Amino acid sequence: HTAMKSGMLAAEGIFEAITKNIPNDYEGRLKASWVYQELRKTRNIRPGFRWGLYGGLLNAAIDTYLFLGRAPWTLRHGKPDHKALQKKDIANEITYPKPDGAVTFDLLSSVHISNTNHGENQPCHLCLKDPKIPIEMNLKNYDAPEQRYCPAGVYEIVTDGGKGPRLQINAQNCVHCKACDIKDPEQNIVWEVPQGGDGPNYPNM
Repeated sequence: HTAMKSGMLAAEGIFEAITKNIPNDYEGRLKASWVYQELRKTRNIRPGFRWGLYGGLLNAAIDTYLFLGRAPWTLRHGKPDHKALQKKDIANEITYPKPDGAVTFDLLSSVHISNTNHGENQPCHLCLKDPKIPIEMNLKNYDAPEQRYCPAGVYEIVTDGGKGPRLQINAQNCVHCKACDIKDPEQNIVWEVPQGGDGPNYPNM
Protein backbone atom coordinates (compact mmCIF):
# COMPACT_ATOMS: atom_id res chain seq x y z
CA HIS A 1 0.00 0.00 0.00
CA THR A 2 2.87 2.41 0.65
CA ALA A 3 4.43 1.60 -2.73
CA MET A 4 1.12 2.23 -4.48
CA LYS A 5 0.54 5.51 -2.63
CA SER A 6 4.07 6.77 -3.32
CA GLY A 7 3.51 6.00 -7.01
CA MET A 8 0.24 7.92 -6.94
CA LEU A 9 1.98 10.91 -5.34
CA ALA A 10 4.66 10.80 -8.04
CA ALA A 11 2.00 10.75 -10.77
CA GLU A 12 0.14 13.67 -9.18
CA GLY A 13 3.36 15.68 -8.97
CA ILE A 14 4.27 14.98 -12.60
CA PHE A 15 0.76 15.85 -13.79
CA GLU A 16 0.82 19.15 -11.90
CA ALA A 17 4.29 19.97 -13.21
CA ILE A 18 3.15 19.40 -16.79
CA THR A 19 -0.27 21.07 -16.65
CA LYS A 20 0.57 24.01 -14.36
CA ASN A 21 4.23 24.41 -15.30
CA ILE A 22 5.46 24.32 -11.71
CA PRO A 23 8.35 22.28 -10.25
CA ASN A 24 7.50 18.76 -9.15
CA ASP A 25 7.82 18.76 -5.34
CA TYR A 26 7.63 14.99 -4.89
CA GLU A 27 9.62 14.99 -1.67
CA GLY A 28 7.32 17.60 -0.14
CA ARG A 29 4.23 15.65 -1.16
CA LEU A 30 5.67 12.45 0.27
CA LYS A 31 6.57 14.02 3.62
CA ALA A 32 3.11 15.55 3.91
CA SER A 33 1.39 12.20 3.34
CA TRP A 34 0.57 9.32 5.68
CA VAL A 35 3.15 7.21 3.84
CA TYR A 36 6.05 9.16 5.32
CA GLN A 37 4.62 9.06 8.83
CA GLU A 38 3.99 5.32 8.63
CA LEU A 39 7.45 4.52 7.31
CA ARG A 40 9.15 6.85 9.80
CA LYS A 41 7.48 5.10 12.73
CA THR A 42 8.90 1.74 11.66
CA ARG A 43 12.33 2.92 10.48
CA ASN A 44 14.21 1.25 13.36
CA ILE A 45 12.59 -2.20 13.13
CA ARG A 46 14.62 -3.89 10.38
CA PRO A 47 18.05 -2.48 11.35
CA GLY A 48 17.49 -3.82 14.88
CA PHE A 49 17.82 -7.40 13.68
CA ARG A 50 21.58 -6.92 13.39
CA TRP A 51 21.49 -8.04 17.04
CA GLY A 52 19.88 -11.36 16.11
CA LEU A 53 16.29 -12.60 16.36
CA TYR A 54 15.71 -11.94 20.05
CA GLY A 55 17.62 -8.65 20.05
CA GLY A 56 15.63 -7.52 17.02
CA LEU A 57 12.31 -8.50 18.59
CA LEU A 58 13.20 -6.70 21.82
CA ASN A 59 14.19 -3.58 19.89
CA ALA A 60 10.96 -3.76 17.85
CA ALA A 61 8.86 -4.05 21.01
CA ILE A 62 10.60 -1.11 22.72
CA ASP A 63 10.43 1.06 19.61
CA THR A 64 6.78 0.22 18.92
CA TYR A 65 5.19 0.08 22.37
CA LEU A 66 7.43 2.31 24.50
CA PHE A 67 8.42 5.01 22.02
CA LEU A 68 5.39 4.56 19.73
CA GLY A 69 7.66 4.88 16.71
CA ARG A 70 9.00 8.25 17.92
CA ALA A 71 12.41 7.18 19.22
CA PRO A 72 14.85 10.13 19.27
CA TRP A 73 17.36 8.14 17.21
CA THR A 74 17.50 6.36 13.87
CA LEU A 75 19.33 3.06 13.51
CA ARG A 76 21.40 2.71 10.37
CA HIS A 77 22.09 -0.41 8.37
CA GLY A 78 25.77 0.48 8.19
CA LYS A 79 26.39 -0.91 4.71
CA PRO A 80 24.47 -1.58 1.50
CA ASP A 81 22.52 -4.83 1.38
CA HIS A 82 24.64 -6.25 -1.43
CA LYS A 83 27.69 -6.10 0.83
CA ALA A 84 26.03 -8.10 3.60
CA LEU A 85 26.27 -11.53 1.93
CA GLN A 86 28.55 -14.11 3.51
CA LYS A 87 30.86 -16.19 1.36
CA LYS A 88 29.63 -19.75 0.85
CA ASP A 89 32.56 -21.30 2.72
CA ILE A 90 31.56 -19.64 6.01
CA ALA A 91 27.77 -19.61 5.64
CA ASN A 92 25.56 -22.35 7.03
CA GLU A 93 23.28 -24.04 4.51
CA ILE A 94 19.58 -23.54 5.27
CA THR A 95 17.22 -26.44 4.59
CA TYR A 96 13.59 -25.39 4.24
CA PRO A 97 10.69 -27.82 4.69
CA LYS A 98 8.75 -28.69 1.55
CA PRO A 99 5.57 -26.62 1.00
CA ASP A 100 2.42 -28.30 2.26
CA GLY A 101 0.01 -26.75 -0.25
CA ALA A 102 -2.21 -25.43 2.54
CA VAL A 103 -0.21 -22.84 4.45
CA THR A 104 2.99 -22.81 2.43
CA PHE A 105 3.23 -23.07 -1.35
CA ASP A 106 5.89 -23.79 -3.93
CA LEU A 107 7.55 -20.90 -5.70
CA LEU A 108 6.06 -21.31 -9.17
CA SER A 109 2.50 -21.66 -7.82
CA SER A 110 2.95 -18.35 -6.03
CA VAL A 111 4.32 -16.72 -9.19
CA HIS A 112 1.26 -17.99 -11.08
CA ILE A 113 -1.04 -16.14 -8.65
CA SER A 114 0.71 -12.86 -9.49
CA ASN A 115 -0.50 -13.16 -13.12
CA THR A 116 2.83 -11.79 -14.25
CA ASN A 117 3.26 -11.60 -18.01
CA HIS A 118 5.88 -10.27 -20.40
CA GLY A 119 5.70 -10.41 -24.18
CA GLU A 120 7.67 -13.39 -25.45
CA ASN A 121 9.60 -11.40 -28.05
CA GLN A 122 10.34 -8.28 -26.03
CA PRO A 123 13.94 -7.46 -25.00
CA CYS A 124 14.96 -8.89 -21.62
CA HIS A 125 14.55 -6.18 -18.97
CA LEU A 126 17.10 -7.85 -16.66
CA CYS A 127 20.52 -6.97 -18.02
CA LEU A 128 23.99 -8.14 -17.02
CA LYS A 129 26.83 -5.63 -17.15
CA ASP A 130 29.26 -8.54 -17.50
CA PRO A 131 27.87 -12.00 -18.42
CA LYS A 132 30.94 -13.71 -16.91
CA ILE A 133 30.40 -12.46 -13.35
CA PRO A 134 27.47 -14.76 -12.38
CA ILE A 135 29.68 -17.83 -12.86
CA GLU A 136 33.20 -16.54 -12.19
CA MET A 137 32.26 -14.51 -9.09
CA ASN A 138 28.77 -15.25 -7.77
CA LEU A 139 28.71 -19.02 -8.27
CA LYS A 140 32.31 -19.42 -7.14
CA ASN A 141 32.10 -17.23 -4.02
CA TYR A 142 28.42 -17.24 -3.01
CA ASP A 143 26.96 -20.38 -4.63
CA ALA A 144 24.80 -18.30 -7.00
CA PRO A 145 22.67 -16.25 -4.55
CA GLU A 146 20.45 -15.15 -7.47
CA GLN A 147 18.71 -18.50 -7.17
CA ARG A 148 17.71 -17.77 -3.56
CA TYR A 149 17.05 -14.05 -3.17
CA CYS A 150 14.76 -13.94 -6.22
CA PRO A 151 11.23 -14.88 -5.09
CA ALA A 152 10.08 -15.78 -8.59
CA GLY A 153 12.62 -18.30 -9.89
CA VAL A 154 13.92 -15.90 -12.52
CA TYR A 155 17.56 -16.95 -12.15
CA GLU A 156 18.82 -20.50 -12.69
CA ILE A 157 22.24 -22.02 -13.03
CA VAL A 158 22.03 -24.53 -15.89
CA THR A 159 24.53 -26.76 -17.68
CA ASP A 160 24.26 -27.13 -21.44
CA GLY A 161 25.73 -30.32 -22.88
CA GLY A 162 28.99 -30.30 -20.96
CA LYS A 163 29.78 -26.67 -21.75
CA GLY A 164 29.86 -25.76 -18.08
CA PRO A 165 27.42 -23.77 -15.96
CA ARG A 166 25.74 -20.58 -17.12
CA LEU A 167 23.14 -18.23 -15.69
CA GLN A 168 19.72 -18.54 -17.33
CA ILE A 169 17.36 -15.59 -16.89
CA ASN A 170 13.65 -16.47 -16.99
CA ALA A 171 12.48 -12.86 -17.30
CA GLN A 172 8.90 -13.98 -17.97
CA ASN A 173 8.58 -14.88 -14.26
CA CYS A 174 9.75 -11.50 -12.94
CA VAL A 175 7.39 -9.87 -10.41
CA HIS A 176 9.35 -6.58 -10.37
CA CYS A 177 10.48 -6.69 -6.74
CA LYS A 178 13.97 -5.48 -7.81
CA ALA A 179 15.66 -7.74 -5.25
CA CYS A 180 18.29 -8.63 -7.87
CA ASP A 181 19.10 -4.97 -8.55
CA ILE A 182 19.57 -4.40 -4.81
CA LYS A 183 21.10 -7.67 -3.56
CA ASP A 184 23.47 -8.81 -6.32
CA PRO A 185 26.88 -8.85 -4.59
CA GLU A 186 28.75 -7.51 -7.63
CA GLN A 187 25.97 -5.07 -8.64
CA ASN A 188 26.07 -6.70 -12.05
CA ILE A 189 22.31 -7.00 -12.63
CA VAL A 190 20.46 -3.95 -13.93
CA TRP A 191 16.65 -3.96 -13.70
CA GLU A 192 15.03 -1.90 -16.46
CA VAL A 193 11.39 -1.03 -17.08
CA PRO A 194 9.92 -3.74 -19.34
CA GLN A 195 8.69 -2.91 -22.81
CA GLY A 196 5.00 -2.03 -22.87
CA GLY A 197 4.64 -1.86 -19.09
CA ASP A 198 4.31 -5.64 -18.77
CA GLY A 199 4.67 -7.39 -15.42
CA PRO A 200 2.57 -8.67 -12.52
CA ASN A 201 -1.18 -8.06 -12.51
CA TYR A 202 -2.89 -8.61 -9.17
CA PRO A 203 -6.62 -8.75 -10.05
CA ASN A 204 -7.94 -8.71 -6.48
CA MET A 205 -6.14 -5.57 -5.28
